[in-house]
Amino acid sequence: MDKVLRGHHLLCVHGFRGMGYSPAFIEKMASIVKDIRDEKKDFFITTVEAFDDACMACPHKGAAECEAGEGANEHVLGMDAKVLRHLGLQHGQQYLKSDILKLTAEKVVPDDLDTLCANCSWLSYGVCKEGIANLRKKDIDEPKKKPALQTSKK
Repeated sequence: MDKVLRGHHLLCVHGFRGMGYSPAFIEKMASIVKDIRDEKKDFFITTVEAFDDACMACPHKGAAECEAGEGANEHVLGMDAKVLRHLGLQHGQQYLKSDILKLTAEKVVPDDLDTLCANCSWLSYGVCKEGIANLRKKDIDEPKKKPALQTSKK
């Protein structure tokens, strides 16, 4: 169940609405998003500035870098770095999904995407900002309705 997600995909999952680069990519991203949005599931996510689980189904995945177009690899790596830095996360580290969602809700406002995701082709659709707004509303504006995550010590 554990997942590997690149920095910018930590934000994309909140706005995903079934659009994508190919049917295979859409199917893979939908599966990831379903698990991320499932409040009953908690699992570890390894955060990276590199290919991740979603990229494995992308038609632009080259042998070593994104081949979506000139400068695409540098662009996505830059977004990854900005998002991880903004959230205070590290490349190659594992974090609980619930902790990443809480950090995202606390540290990212919709207008942050104008900087974090500058020049992303999906930003103009508005679904990403809407997804972040919905996450914040659920996790910040209604905190008393949601029980605290329980942990056990072994």
